[in-house]
Parts: sequence; C-alpha cells; structure tokens
Amino acid sequence: MQVSMNNIHKAFGKNKVLEGVDFAIQRGEIHALMGENGAGKSTLMNILTGVHKKDEGSILIDNEEREFSNPKEAEKYGLAFIHQELNIWPEMTVLDNLFINKEPVTSFGLIRTNKMKALANEQFDKLSISIPLHKEAGQCSVGEQQMIEIAKALMTDAKLIIMDEPTAALTEREIEKLFNVIRSLQKSGVSIVYISHRMEEIFSICDTITVMRDGRTVDTTPISGTSFDEVVQKMVGRELTDRFPARQTKLGETILEVNNLTRKGVFENISFHVQAGEILGVSGLMGAGRTEIMRTLFGLDGKYEGEIRVNGQPVTIRNPNHAVDLGLGFITEDRKEEGLVLDFSLKDNIALPSLYSFTKQGMISDKAEMDFVQMLIERLQVKTESAQTIARNLSGGNQQKVVIAKWIGIGPKVLILDEPTRGVDVGAKREIYQLMNELTDRGVGIIMVTSELPEVLGMSDRMVVIHEGTLAGEVTAEEASQEKIMTLATGGHIHE
Repeated sequence: MQVSMNNIHKAFGKNKVLEGVDFAIQRGEIHALMGENGAGKSTLMNILTGVHKKDEGSILIDNEEREFSNPKEAEKYGLAFIHQELNIWPEMTVLDNLFINKEPVTSFGLIRTNKMKALANEQFDKLSISIPLHKEAGQCSVGEQQMIEIAKALMTDAKLIIMDEPTAALTEREIEKLFNVIRSLQKSGVSIVYISHRMEEIFSICDTITVMRDGRTVDTTPISGTSFDEVVQKMVGRELTDRFPARQTKLGETILEVNNLTRKGVFENISFHVQAGEILGVSGLMGAGRTEIMRTLFGLDGKYEGEIRVNGQPVTIRNPNHAVDLGLGFITEDRKEEGLVLDFSLKDNIALPSLYSFTKQGMISDKAEMDFVQMLIERLQVKTESAQTIARNLSGGNQQKVVIAKWIGIGPKVLILDEPTRGVDVGAKREIYQLMNELTDRGVGIIMVTSELPEVLGMSDRMVVIHEGTLAGEVTAEEASQEKIMTLATGGHIHE
C-alpha cells in the first residue's frame, strides 16, 4: 500500500497541532516517524485512520484520494493502528480481547471458539507469546498487554500497520522477536509506519525517517543518509551534547533497606538497600517480578514477608498512604490506569498527593495550590495551554511529566521510578535524567526500574538484576555492561 499525505492541517480549537505536514510511505517500506512529544505524530496517524478529520490537505492511497470516516472503515481497507495507549478490556479474557467485534461465526451466528483459539495460537507462536488465552487481560502485565495488542493488529491481514511505541514495554528479547515479524511482513509487501523514541530501534529496523517538529515536517531522508545526532538536532531544534548527563554522586546514609522481601509465588528473598543521593537501577526481563516488588514496597499489593527499614527503623507498609507518610513516592509504569486521573485537569492531578500542604483549617488556598502547580509545570516543561487542561488531552510524554511532577511535589526521601521514560522523546528524556540528578543532589534516593539497557547503564550508580522473582545479582556502574546485565537477567552467572 502506498500512502501520500499532503499539506495536512489540523487544529483543536485555537491549538494548531498540524500546519502543512507532508508524509509518504511506499509499499513494503518501514518508515520511521519521529519528533518530540506533542510534535503531532499521533494526530497525523489518527487523521489517516479516521479518528480525526483533517482541516486542510489531501490523502492519497494507491494514487486515489481517500478519507476514512472512522477507524473500523480504515481497518477494513487494510490499515491497522497499534496505539501507544493500550486498548485492553481488563475484565475480558485474552482471547476475547483479540477478537472483540471480529469473532468468527457459523452460518447460524454461533461464535467459533475453537477457530478463535487456533488463530490466536498461530499468531502467538509467531511472536513467541506464552500468555494463557483464558487469562483475564487485566491480570496481564503492561508488557504482556502490549504483545496482545501487537498480535491483534497482525491478525487483521493489514496492508499498512502503524506502530506507535510498540516496544515501550518489551524486553530486548521480545523486541528482537517483533523485529523478525516486521521484517517478514515487509517481505510480503506490508508497509510499516514506525513511531518510536528509541534511536537504536529506528536505525536497526527502518528504511526511511521523517522528522516532525511543532506540527510541521522538518525532513525526510533514508536512514543510511543520516545519523543519531542529526536526527536529534532536527527533532529538538538544538544540539544535545550528551545523551546521559554526567552525575556527581555523593552518597549519604542508607535510607531504605529491604531484607528477604517475599510474596509467595511472585518473588522471594529480595534484599537491597538505597542510600541518600543514589540511583539504584533495577533490571530484568518482563515478568521477572520487578514491578511487583516495587508495588509491594509501596503498599499496593497487600501482605508480604520480610523486613523493610526506613532510616534504620523497621516498618510495616500497610498501604500507599502509609508509604507516602514514610517518604516514599511511586511513579507507576502504567500512567493511563494508575498514574493519572485522565479526566482531571493538570492542576488537580499534580496537586492531588500534596493537598494537605495547601490546606489551613480545612480550606484549600487556591493561590498556593496554583503557584505550586505552575512551578512544577514550568520546571518539567510540560507542553500545555494551561494548568486547567484535561490530562487526557496531553501527548503521552507530557502525561508522563505530569505524573513525575505529582510525586516530586510531595518531597520524597525515596522515589521509585518504574519505566520513567517510556514513550518519552529524546529531549524530554534528558530533562528527566537531569531532574533525577537534581533530586539525588538534594539527597533523594531513587530506585529506577527500566527495560532499556542503555538507560540503566547510563544513569545508575549501582544495579540489581531480577530473574524469575529472585535477586540474580548486583553490579556497580564501573563493572556493569550490557552483556553482564543480560547474563544475569536470563539466569546466567558472571565469572570474573
């Protein structure tokens, strides 16, 4: 399928999102679409697939002008869109999610469950997915939900597939499986629009790259004709000198200590500590138990065995409110379901955990609250018309900044960051890294859970690796390498 989008304009009210964008993709091409959060990438693809109507411009598909009324019409024509924000029905099974509104039926209108299972197993085998089809989707991890969405899109027999941050929740091993599928699709003539902030992936899998900035097309060029630094400069309009800012590590006292933390059947005998001013990286494959450990530490998942000490004192963390009182903050990996109240304003989301600090005699000081919120919006450079903007209307990366602002606002002693830069562009990533450095300079201890090996190596002072619910090993920044981390993550042993 060939697609050409010419001089596309789109505004939401007074907010001009796209101003004369040009984008074209050839049959069997893997085309990267890149830009900072809020550059207009997702909006452009939503226009192509009938989610939004363009204000001006033309769309040609196989040299014929065409505009879809809705996503279902686009899907029937051969366009599939794997969205960054997952469209999972949590109470339904994995199988039902895969076939929702597309169930094969007999001539009598009865659902052909066995055929659904056969088709699902065939697609899961291609992607090496081992999720039980009868499992409730809401019980799956974010990474598993991502693989379900990918499988669902691949089952539509699409001619063009748009992938918006498809690997955000996947491990290196799963990414390679997905890349093999993408290359296979390309050989059969399927076109892929690949939206990602992971530069390594873009240069590994894509043929062509189009860069957008501030709602405009900046450049389109073959991947072979550009470089990492050139792409970054086109995206942000300036040069980024270092991907990871230098750290001046000054370690203080141990502020959090975990000894033999256990939840039977999930993880066991997890021990580590965090010092003031330290970034402790937590690595491991998807499903290893990293997120479950952090949720337990924050009081989200009920009873546990083992010991937790804060500032040397043993504590039993009963719930998240208790964790916050002890000085812990938790930036969840799932900003859509757990990090934000999407229908609340930025102001209400950011101020929510800190309302007590603006309250006197039961009354909230609106001025103090707004000053606090505005300061954090400016500090994290959240792109928004105002603090009253509804969180749902922000780009994914700016939503992530709001989640971070919310927890920074409580002044934590220990901040847990679970996939802090997922779906965030390269410029915003560096801003988050700089913010992490500022926090540790002020004595905050940070636990950073990340699936990105360059990130865990580039920002951590020390790393622990989780394998199948157990602590596989610990390495310092000086001795760490991608090979050592992956060896531990896959159950191997390091031999010095």
